[in-house]
Amino acid sequence: MKVFAGGISTETNTFSPMPTGMRDYTVIRPEDDVEEGTMRAFDQFESDTRARGWEYVFGLYANAQPAGLTTRSTYESLRDELLQRLQAAMPVDIVLLGLHGAMVAEGYDDCETDIIDRVRQIVGPDAKIGVELDLHCDVTQAMIDTADAIVLYKEYPHTDVVNRAADLFNIIADAAEGKTSPTMALFDCRMIGLYLTSYEPLRSFVDEILAMEGKDGILSISLVHCFPWADVPTCGAQALAITDGDAEKAAQVAEEIGRRFHGMRRELDQTPHTIDEALAQAQTAPPGPVVIADRADNAGGGAGSDSTFMLKAMLDQGIENAAVAMMWDPIAVQVAISGGVGAKLELRLGGKMGPMSGDPLDLTVTVSSIVEEMVQEWPQQGDPVRIPCGDSVCLHCNGIDIILSSRRVQAFSPDVFSNHGIDPSQKRLMVVKSSQHFYAGFAPIASKIIYMAAPGAVAPRYTEIPFTRVDLNKYPWVDAPFA
Repeated sequence: MKVFAGGISTETNTFSPMPTGMRDYTVIRPEDDVEEGTMRAFDQFESDTRARGWEYVFGLYANAQPAGLTTRSTYESLRDELLQRLQAAMPVDIVLLGLHGAMVAEGYDDCETDIIDRVRQIVGPDAKIGVELDLHCDVTQAMIDTADAIVLYKEYPHTDVVNRAADLFNIIADAAEGKTSPTMALFDCRMIGLYLTSYEPLRSFVDEILAMEGKDGILSISLVHCFPWADVPTCGAQALAITDGDAEKAAQVAEEIGRRFHGMRRELDQTPHTIDEALAQAQTAPPGPVVIADRADNAGGGAGSDSTFMLKAMLDQGIENAAVAMMWDPIAVQVAISGGVGAKLELRLGGKMGPMSGDPLDLTVTVSSIVEEMVQEWPQQGDPVRIPCGDSVCLHCNGIDIILSSRRVQAFSPDVFSNHGIDPSQKRLMVVKSSQHFYAGFAPIASKIIYMAAPGAVAPRYTEIPFTRVDLNKYPWVDAPFA
């Protein structure tokens, strides 16, 4: 057997003011030296392939931090290179694609379906195509008509990328050997939202889904959470089931899971707090570090990560023993590095990406730490993932430590503070620009976690998202859409 693997991945916030161009993509080719752990899903594909004594060919993997639309020329260039490398590797028996599921480019509402269709045209009807997707995605009927198996991450935060890669490989490998016949079905849950698997009732539901797999002919079940900040017609939550050659059962399982997911929609609702509400809750929280998630300014959802709304409120209220991470401001980082540790500076911070970022703040700060080429370690099932953050500095202002980075990236772990010599366990308040990926790292030390809806490009109140192309016969716009 010959296995080809590759992919192009980004999460597109169609409301983000930042285009995604070629310079925003990290492109990895077979000849590149790659730090261990950089491509964990593809490492799993390769390991599993070689364990069966098969040939493995890696084509290309391109990944960009979430932002706005990928430019047409960038997408088509990366796609065509991936396809050319596949063509050069032909004939192949299996293609494994690491995609996202919420990638939108100029002229392409659904990049993933476009890629899968073109792969099928090259490999023909007999080769097996497997696709791993982020759960914040859309899965189309065209995808499941063309691919042989699609497996999504089950966890948010995404701590199970490698586990799901292994699941996908086994399903596709067994199909290629003729042991199984994967059959997929979708069910539209008629919901749009962001669903956190760390909390009940979803925690137990995901565990139940995991327990169902591998029994009674069920090969895989995925909850398609959707990405709420993509204004495309396919936006919405779904359930995806894969069975062994039983289309009727796949449809039955998808509907059962989808209707149960829909049935807990009100319980899954979160009440994102205003800035003032979040700060008031922090003041009355139990002893220990309080973590406030600034969800609207999450770089991982396409925001600029340079908003000043929360920092201004903290300064105005005189809050101390606090820290904020990470603000994207490469200009301020460069100035602070030039000044050096101990420098007292008059700096203009943040507010550079437009109205959703707020106004810049003119502050008197002290440079307390500089870390060049800083790395966070994001907790995962297995080894942590190393997340490069570019150059980073810590600025102190009126009792608040402000972590800046030259690279736009969300806060994944307490490393963003401890790398600068700050003991997170001793802070009363930490504000992280992240929606949920911070959770695995911060939950063990937090006395309370508060989710906040400040202004920003990743608006946590879904009914306030200015959709123009999405069918809104869905919850929460309609309380009972199936009725």
